[in-house]
Amino acid sequence: MMQPDTAAPAPAHLDFPFPQPPQFGEVTEVRPGLLWLRLPLPFQLDHVNIYLIRDADGWAILDTGLSADEALAVWDGYFGGALRGFKITRIVVTHHHPDHIGLAGWLCKRFQAPLLTSLSSYMSCRVISLDPQAFESPANRLFYESHGMDDDAARIVSTQGHEYLRQVGPLPDTFLRLVMGDMLTLGDRSFRVLTGDGHSAEQVMLYCEKDRLLFVADQVLERISPNVAVWAGEPDGDPLGHFLRSLRLLASQIPNDVLVLPGHRRPFYGLHQRAQELVDHHENRCRILAEACSAHQHSIAELVPLLFSRPLDPHQMGFAFAETLAHANRLVRRGILDVVSRQDRYVFTARR
Repeated sequence: MMQPDTAAPAPAHLDFPFPQPPQFGEVTEVRPGLLWLRLPLPFQLDHVNIYLIRDADGWAILDTGLSADEALAVWDGYFGGALRGFKITRIVVTHHHPDHIGLAGWLCKRFQAPLLTSLSSYMSCRVISLDPQAFESPANRLFYESHGMDDDAARIVSTQGHEYLRQVGPLPDTFLRLVMGDMLTLGDRSFRVLTGDGHSAEQVMLYCEKDRLLFVADQVLERISPNVAVWAGEPDGDPLGHFLRSLRLLASQIPNDVLVLPGHRRPFYGLHQRAQELVDHHENRCRILAEACSAHQHSIAELVPLLFSRPLDPHQMGFAFAETLAHANRLVRRGILDVVSRQDRYVFTARR
């Protein structure tokens, strides 16, 4: 899922071949045999991009939307209108976040189509589905409290802040695994499977060298950064390090003249510039935290307002808190900060 307020406005040097995105119910032809549509989301970021790629005897769908009545109604509108009569051959999912995988099972069942995704995406979604209340556990609430959040706020964030995780329908019992380096043929196009990390483990991206197309999921977006978060199950994790490394690898492996087809907002040209901007953006946020902790030790709850200045609802606070911790953990890995336990509460301080 996306985090608000995480990057500066899109710079002028990015080129947007489709300045106006399709409205819900409309379809934009990006290239012959490649369609772009959108589904609604009930968040500040109010949409997710869906792509249809012509396959041998039909169309493959890339990502699915959230399992919610509004999204289902929009899909029904498409299948009764712009997509009427389309044969759906495969459902490809980039990662396990509900706005991308939520309706995968529904689409697979409706069209008797197989699910293709990474092992991490499939298993992460299945684990969450098996225990959707896990984020409301005392241990999860303690995770927030141990980093300085007061008891009432921790209770709200660990309940209301994770309600979106329930908006995933049952997945198929089987799937086809996509692995980094695989070649996936859809119609007359061959795609190299790439995977990124940081925003979501083993997030699938597809690159067609012949047509210079890169389906980049949430790894590189215009205007905003994907959420890069530390959660209770891996409190000392370094997802920001994984994210920055994935961006640099992507820019080193893929030419700059590809059409970037992201999971949110508009397709664009300018992959290398945008990847570097995201790197610079997060490096700057690390500097903000390092400077604050050089003057005085701070908990994560105290550091959140330095990176997220506007009021946040419980959903947004959960992401903001987890992303602030990701930056602090990155600084610990770099030897710039130390994390210190003070009576079951953690604070970050500059390493002397």
